[in-house]
Amino acid sequence: MPKNNDDTRGFLISFEGSEGSGKTTQTSRIADCFESAGYDVIVTREPGGTEIGEEIRHILMHSNNGRNMTAETELLLFAASRAQLVREVIAPAIAEGKIVLCDRFMDSTTVYQGVARKLQSGPVQMINTFAVGDVVPDVTVVIDLPAEIGFERIRHRATDLPDRMQEENIEFYRKVREGYLMLAKALPERFIVADGEKTADEVEKFIWRELRKRVI
Repeated sequence: MPKNNDDTRGFLISFEGSEGSGKTTQTSRIADCFESAGYDVIVTREPGGTEIGEEIRHILMHSNNGRNMTAETELLLFAASRAQLVREVIAPAIAEGKIVLCDRFMDSTTVYQGVARKLQSGPVQMINTFAVGDVVPDVTVVIDLPAEIGFERIRHRATDLPDRMQEENIEFYRKVREGYLMLAKALPERFIVADGEKTADEVEKFIWRELRKRVI
């Protein structure tokens, strides 16, 4: 069972990284690792993960009406999706002893809206805390990748829908990377930083090895 103070409690592991880092791929791969080890696993994502959240996701990422969205509106919409996901999916699953893997979580807001969008850290932290309550990741995996490489990857990504978050410039992605590395340095007990320049197999092996030290 997971290593925590209550054997009936599950675990929340979030996966973070800039666009093109491969975090979604690794979320899926690590879910397979946990399932093979006999764990009950739930995989979800942000924004989204619930019917309400998926509608918010469309507004944030794919709607043409979102192109003039202010940073403050973006912050609040992400928080709204997160609040629903925590209460509808994540908190109940943790209470049932399940492993929850979330593709992005609260740290995305700290980095994207706080660092890259330059919103004041106080309101960002307050809104983040309000949205998640006492549900904080037990472990956060950051897949670190130079902004230039991630930028190049998303340029060649096939997609049916425009993605507003993928249309930012290279300086934005540099700030995102810096933000994640600052968080990881400040909170080493929660963060695992993986080298996103390595092959997907190598990244998976590293993450799984580190998670086994903390979870299994």
